Amino acid sequence: MTIIIAILSFKLLLFQGVCTFILLSRLLRGARRIPPLTPKLPYLALIGKVSVIIPTLNECDRISPLLESITRQSYETREIIFVDSNSTDGTQEKIENYSKKDPRIHLITDPPLPRNWVGRPWALHNGFLNSSENSEWILGVDADTIPHKNLVATVLDFAIQQDYDLVSFSPQFILKSMGEWWLQPSLLMTLLFRFESSGVNTSNSSTIMANGQCFLIKRNILTEIKGYTCAANSFCDDVTLARYVASLGYKVGFADGSKIIKVRMYEGLQDTWQGWGRSLDLKDASSKLQLWGECLFLLLIQALPLPIFFLCLFFYPHFDFPSFKLLFALNTFLVIIRFALLGAIASSYQFNKSISELTFILSPFADILAVTRIILSALTKPNQWRGRVYE
Repeated sequence: MTIIIAILSFKLLLFQGVCTFILLSRLLRGARRIPPLTPKLPYLALIGKVSVIIPTLNECDRISPLLESITRQSYETREIIFVDSNSTDGTQEKIENYSKKDPRIHLITDPPLPRNWVGRPWALHNGFLNSSENSEWILGVDADTIPHKNLVATVLDFAIQQDYDLVSFSPQFILKSMGEWWLQPSLLMTLLFRFESSGVNTSNSSTIMANGQCFLIKRNILTEIKGYTCAANSFCDDVTLARYVASLGYKVGFADGSKIIKVRMYEGLQDTWQGWGRSLDLKDASSKLQLWGECLFLLLIQALPLPIFFLCLFFYPHFDFPSFKLLFALNTFLVIIRFALLGAIASSYQFNKSISELTFILSPFADILAVTRIILSALTKPNQWRGRVYE
C-alpha cells in the first residue's frame, strides 16, 4: 500500500509541478501588466469616431442603468444602435423613450435568426451592417452593463495610444447574494489560471482573452472579415472573433476596465452556475486538444490542491517518504497562492460592506465546483439561451 501511495504521489507531484511552473510564469507576467484604465475626458480629435452597438432581448428590467449612462457619452459617439431581437417585455418601448431625448439612438430589429447563427453575434452583425461608414470604430456593449460617462472616450483613447486594432475590457462585477460571492470568483479564477490576465499582451492568438461586454474594433477590420461571420455559431463570440483577428496579424489587446464599466450579470447562485458556466469553457474558440488540456490543467492546479492539502495533513503522520512530503509542500504552496489571488481579483468586484461579501474569502472552497462546471460545459453544447432554442 505504501509503495502504491508513493508512486501515485510522485506522478501527481510531477504533473502538478509542471502546471505550477506554467501558472507562475503567467502570474509573473500579470504582475507587470498595464494598470486599470482611469476615465479620460473626450477631446476634439475623437469626434464621431465610434458607433456603439448594443444587442437586446427582453432587457426591460435591467436596461435603465445602461440607458442613463450610454446617453451621457460625449461627441466621440456618433450613434448608439440598439439591435433588439423581438423583445416582448417592453424593452423596445423603453429604448424608444430614450431615443426621443437623444437623436444618436437608433432602434432596429434584427431579421429572423439563421440556422447557423447564435443570437448575440447575429445581433452584433446586423448592428454593424446598419452602422455609419463614417465611424472608424465599432464598440459592442452589453445591455446589463453600467458604463462610466466617459467610457467611449477612455477606451478609444487607449486603443489609439496603444495602437490596437481590437481591444476589449474586463468589467467590475456587481454581486449580491452569498452564493454569488462564493461561486463567481472561483469561476473567474478559472480564466486567470488558464490565460493571461487583463493588461498583459500576448502574441499567441490561441490564448488571447476577450470580453464582449465592452469590445472595441476598427470598422475596416470588420468590413474585411465580413462582420461577425467568423463567430456566427459561437457561444463565446468575443473570444472567437478576437483570436481570429489576432491570427490575421492584427494587434489585439485585453485590458482592465474595472474603473470604467460595471456589470450585474446574473441573479443568485443558480443563475450564476447556469449562465456563467454556459460558455466559460471557450470550446467554440479552442481546439479539442487545447480545451481538454485546459480542463486537466484546472483540475490539477485549481480543483485538487485544497483537497490534497487536507488529505496530506490528515495522513502526514503515517507517511514519511519524500514524494508524499513534497506533494504536501507543493499543494500547501498552491493553496497559499490561491488565497493570495483573492487580493489580486478584489478590484474586479464592487464591495459595499455587506455581510454577503464575506463568502468571497471562502471562494477557494468552491474551486472543485467551478472546475466541474467547466468540464460539464466542455462535454455539452448549449441548446437554449435567453428563450432561444438551438439545434
